[in-house]
Amino acid sequence: MAAPPRQHSGGGRTTSLRGDTSESDKLDPTASWDALEWTKIEPDSRYVSHVKFDFLLEAEQVVVEGYGVVLVNTDEAGTLIVTNFRLIFLSEGTRNIIALGTIPLTTIEKFSKMVIKAQSAPRQSDKTPTQRLLQVIGKDMRIIVFGFRPRTKQRRAVFDALLRCTKPASLWDLYAFTSGPSKFKNSNPKERLLTEYFRLLGKGSFRPSMDMIENGSFTFSNDLWRISSINSNYAMCQSYPFALIVPKGISDEEVIQASTFRARCRLPVVSWCHPRSGAVLARSSQPLVGLMMNMRSNADEKLVAALCTQLASVRGARRKLCIADARPRKNALANGAMGGGSESSSNYFQSEIVFFGIDNIHAMRDSLARLRDYLDTHGATSSDGMSSFLRHGGWTWGGGNLSSMSASVSTLGDSGWLIHVQNVLAGSAWIAARVALESASVLVHCSDGWDRTTQLVSLASLLLDPYYRTFTGFQALVEKDWLGFGHPFSDRIGMPTVSGNGNVPYELTRQTSTGSFSTSPMRQPSGSFTSQGPSSTHAQTSNNYSPIFMQWIDCVSQLLRMYPSAFEFSMVFLVDFLDCVLSCRFGNFFCNSEKERQECGVSEACGCLWAYLADLRASEGSSHLHYNFFYDPVKHADALLPRAAALAPTLWPQFHLRWACPSEAQAGELEAQFRNMALKFSELQKAKEVAERKAKEITTAMESLSAELRNEKQLSSWAMNRAKRASKENEAIKRAVQSLGCNVHFSTTGDCTVGIESNPTEIPQKFINSSSKRDGTLQNDEKSDLSVSITVMADNVIPQNPIDRVCETLCPLRTRDGVCRWPDAGCAQLSSQFVGLKANFDAFDQLSIYDSYFQPEK
Repeated sequence: MAAPPRQHSGGGRTTSLRGDTSESDKLDPTASWDALEWTKIEPDSRYVSHVKFDFLLEAEQVVVEGYGVVLVNTDEAGTLIVTNFRLIFLSEGTRNIIALGTIPLTTIEKFSKMVIKAQSAPRQSDKTPTQRLLQVIGKDMRIIVFGFRPRTKQRRAVFDALLRCTKPASLWDLYAFTSGPSKFKNSNPKERLLTEYFRLLGKGSFRPSMDMIENGSFTFSNDLWRISSINSNYAMCQSYPFALIVPKGISDEEVIQASTFRARCRLPVVSWCHPRSGAVLARSSQPLVGLMMNMRSNADEKLVAALCTQLASVRGARRKLCIADARPRKNALANGAMGGGSESSSNYFQSEIVFFGIDNIHAMRDSLARLRDYLDTHGATSSDGMSSFLRHGGWTWGGGNLSSMSASVSTLGDSGWLIHVQNVLAGSAWIAARVALESASVLVHCSDGWDRTTQLVSLASLLLDPYYRTFTGFQALVEKDWLGFGHPFSDRIGMPTVSGNGNVPYELTRQTSTGSFSTSPMRQPSGSFTSQGPSSTHAQTSNNYSPIFMQWIDCVSQLLRMYPSAFEFSMVFLVDFLDCVLSCRFGNFFCNSEKERQECGVSEACGCLWAYLADLRASEGSSHLHYNFFYDPVKHADALLPRAAALAPTLWPQFHLRWACPSEAQAGELEAQFRNMALKFSELQKAKEVAERKAKEITTAMESLSAELRNEKQLSSWAMNRAKRASKENEAIKRAVQSLGCNVHFSTTGDCTVGIESNPTEIPQKFINSSSKRDGTLQNDEKSDLSVSITVMADNVIPQNPIDRVCETLCPLRTRDGVCRWPDAGCAQLSSQFVGLKANFDAFDQLSIYDSYFQPEK
């Protein structure tokens, strides 16, 4: 995000973000980091900005700023800002945030100060400037190096700020508690756990509530299993959830007895049950059989045997029990010396014991560190600032075929990461096959039952149950098997615990990734490298740190690659989800157990990661990057059972390569290509809908105009017919009036003038008669447009023409005084046989000549 230069006043002068005011001291953002002319000015590097940056999050505050800093990976100059949440690097030229140099504080695994002195000619060694560097190693596969100007004390200020902020004294000093829940409020996690339990028992119609939790009325059951409240106060097992699913025939007293035979009291309980066959996935810790493996527990054996319910297909037969020990066999035997060990098949009814050979947390931590070093060495943005294979245009990551990267272990620098991922995938697929194909129940455990056990059980559940492949189901799975059953996130991710282990002294966990460039054969900087010593190197995490949860997400990404249409979520969702977990911006993954999170009030005091991700998806709907465009729930409505040959994991490019090789992280990604095509198709579809809508509107308008035109034509035709009829009526009236000895003249206005021929010399006396008024104006009725006006020239002259005499002689309706009653007489209503002509009497009917013209009857 671009931001204008900020001005700060301190020490009696104005200091810009560059840390100096001299034009000659400005850095060239495109210059190489080892060719920069380091300034000799010592600006106040402990300067804290009082201006709120636009890109800061809610409650995010600037702690210290460093000016004129160079990001060695990309040879880019800018400003380095330490806040109470993250380390931010702003570009000098564009003022935008550089993603590679911006990392949340809790995502930093360790950081250290380094000094490199370039070689110079003899007798000039004292004048050769040294390069002061700060190396930051992230848990998200990035290694970044910042270069500072000498004699500015900016590196010391940034280093001290990182010391304070990355290792807070207590859990409540984390940013999540400072920012609060904000708009991403958290619902009660206990209610969500019970909701999933009800679904597993077929009681999905019930909705849990806090009243139900407080009074213990959540103990529902079906024919085989029940929900027990024996651990509601965490007295039996502090790392287990408050509610447990156990066999219906096992009492709470027997549950308590069985817990004493398992490490950390993590007794066998049901994690998932098949809705049709009745088979279950159960989990626990190792049994306390001892060195001689001769210790037994009747309560534990009875509880495990109760997991083998009767088969519905064979009457009276009991299902098989598989006990999956995630450890190598030799490790299980070694644990026997410390009181642990593994089960004996002779002591557990109809059981089979299998060892998966998955290494412990320390092997996983070292493996990921070696992989990170290898990718940084050969990546396009190496932290040593030197050209790599990719920069020289050599071989690429598998030539676009990521599967070729796993063909040889040496290809990945003997890291062994993919082998560990393959072991977890193979074990989970074996468990899912036993449940789906043989209807067998499987009990999974390792040493403590919260690392490898959680990986196997949750991944097998993901293969067996399509509900867990949706957004809501994935959340329920993570909250049940990872959060509910006590995966120690604080220890594994490296956060303060409730006990405030922020006071633990810093320690170096391993030699690799400590800032020594000599670990890579490609790194040969010109000059001598000097480390500041262990006292200046900060190990963010203790020896309990391990990327167990990250490895599980990696396994999910492998399944998503193998079954691209089986998951509602995409690779982008997995990356964003894992970044949120590592950043500790939200409180969902704080502490080591459900009990500790409840004691800290995390759900009330911190924001919810799930609400944040749901809000992101809601902002764009189904077109959001978190949705998988290939998702087809009908196609994968049952269990996923991958073949052993398909379990050939590859690097997860979207996560592993995004910092070392950003171009390769997206190259050849089918999902990204399909997403772009889908977006283009969506845009075209919207344009098509707009065009169709406009066409429909035009068609509707044309139909309306056509209907109006038809109406106009009908009106025109009707008017023409009326005009023709009126013309005929006018002619008939004219002939009828002329037959009475009058001259008729029709004007263009429709007026008619009648003149009496028998007495043309008389002074005309005009008289106008109307149908509504006695004013001499004659108009038609509502059905005719004819308007006729008759002017009588003389009304006292007795007609003397022959027709009048015939009328006087023959008309039987004349009055005694000889006055004609036409047109009110009957002769006006009948055919005119008296005058010897045919008239249109309908037209006469429209005329109304009142008695004022013809004298009324006396």
